Amino acid sequence: MTALSQYQRLESSGLWRAEASAQRREVFVSFGDATLVISDPNGRPLAHWSLPAIERQNPDTTPAIYAPGPETGESLEIDEALMIDAIETVRGALARSRPKRGRLRYLGLGTFLAVLLGVVVFWLPGALQRQTLAVVPMAKRLEIGASLLGHVQRQAGSSCRDPLGTQALATLQQRLFGDEGTGQLVVLPQGPDWGIILPGRIVLLSEAMVEEPEEAAVPAGHALTAWISRAEDDPMEALLADAGLGATLTLLTTGDLPDDAIAAHAAHLLQEPPEPASRAELAAGFEAEGMSFAAWSARVDPEGTRFGESTGPVPQALTRVPLLTDADWIALKGICQG
Repeated sequence: MTALSQYQRLESSGLWRAEASAQRREVFVSFGDATLVISDPNGRPLAHWSLPAIERQNPDTTPAIYAPGPETGESLEIDEALMIDAIETVRGALARSRPKRGRLRYLGLGTFLAVLLGVVVFWLPGALQRQTLAVVPMAKRLEIGASLLGHVQRQAGSSCRDPLGTQALATLQQRLFGDEGTGQLVVLPQGPDWGIILPGRIVLLSEAMVEEPEEAAVPAGHALTAWISRAEDDPMEALLADAGLGATLTLLTTGDLPDDAIAAHAAHLLQEPPEPASRAELAAGFEAEGMSFAAWSARVDPEGTRFGESTGPVPQALTRVPLLTDADWIALKGICQG
C-alpha cells in the first residue's frame, strides 16, 4: 500500500484507554503491516488495531480521538498533526480501495446473471457459493468477521483485555503468525474447548484454554489446529454453507449478509467443532512451528476421539523451545482477570 509505506517509520505519542472505565495512559503509536500499533513507553505492544476498521470519533476536532471499531470502549487520543494526517491519509486510501457498495452490487449482479442459467438447469448451489467467495474482497471479509465476532461475544463474553495479558497474547500471536499481520488471536471469557477461526483471519480461544494448561504450547496448539484445518477451507465458505442459498444470493447482489444468518453461524461455531485437518497435515503444520502434534493431541485428546490415536511414540515435550517466557505465560493466563 503506497499510502502506508511512506509512514512505516512514523511514531507519535498518544493517550490510550483500554476500555471506557479505564484510566488513560501515555503510549507510543506507530504503523505496522495493516495495523496501528499501540505500545507502552518501553516499546512493548499493548494493542494492534486493524487499519480498515479504525474509526474517528470526532471529525475535524483536535486532539483526534480514534476507536478500533464501532461500539467499543477502547480509544486513542492523538494531538500530533503529522500522525493525524498520516492516519487520515491511510484511512482515505483504504476507503478508496475498498469496493463501493454500488460497484460490488453491480459486479455481483452481473456475476449472478452469468451463472443463473447454470443454477437453473443444473441446480448447483456449490458453484454459486464458489463464485460468491471469489468476488468478496478482504475488506468485506474483515467487516463480516468483525460482525460475527460481535455475535460470538454476546454468547461468550467480551474479549479479555488485561494489559499484561494482551501484551503476552501479542507475543504468542507474533510467534505463531509472524510479523505479517496474517492472523489475530482473541481470548473470550467463555467458549468451547476448540479454537475457532473467523473471516478476516481472527482466531478465537476461550479463557479455559489459556488459564488451565501448564504451558503456552497448549493454547497455541488449539490456535494452530484451527488455522491449519481452515487452510484449504475458507471460513467464509463455512459461513455461507450455514447461511444458505438465499443469504448467499443477498451477499452476491447487495454486498451484505443478513444479520440473522451471521447470528445463526455464530451459535453454530460455539456448539459444533469444525472438522479437523488430517493428522499428517496437522503434524506438518506443528512441526513447522517447532511443536509436536503427537504430544499435543495426546494431552488434549487422550482417547483419540477427535484427532485419532498416534501410531508412533509420543514425545514428552510439546515444543523444541518455549513459546513464551514464564512471566509472559503467567500474564497470558490472567488475561481475563483484568
